[in-house]
Amino acid sequence: MERIQQVNQLIKEELGQIILREGGFSKNVLVTITRVETTRNLIDTKVYVSVLPETQSQIILETLSRRIFNIQQLLNKRLRMRPIPKIIFIEEKQTAQAGKIEQLLQEIKDQKNV
Repeated sequence: MERIQQVNQLIKEELGQIILREGGFSKNVLVTITRVETTRNLIDTKVYVSVLPETQSQIILETLSRRIFNIQQLLNKRLRMRPIPKIIFIEEKQTAQAGKIEQLLQEIKDQKNV
C-alpha cells in the first residue's frame, strides 16, 4: 500500500509540473491536481483536477483530454518505473462542495452576528 501512495505522490508532482509548463492555459485560470488514485496493478491512475474559476472546468478538462497523449508521453519520459499507469482526468467535485459548505457556514455566522 505504501508503494501506491508513493506512486500517487510522484505522479501528482510530475503532472503538476507538466500541466504548469505545457498546459498553455490562460493566466486567469488556476488548474490544480488535488489528488491521484492509482490502481494496485498500476494500470490506471485517476487524476482529480480542480479548476478556478469553476466556469472553466469543462473547457480545461476537454483540453486536458485532447492533450492526453502528449501529457502521457511527457510523464513516461520523466518517471523511472514500469508500468506507467494510464492517466484519466476527472473533475474534482469535493473541493467545490467544500467551498459551498464553507460559504453557507459563513452566511449563517454572518446572520447570527446581525
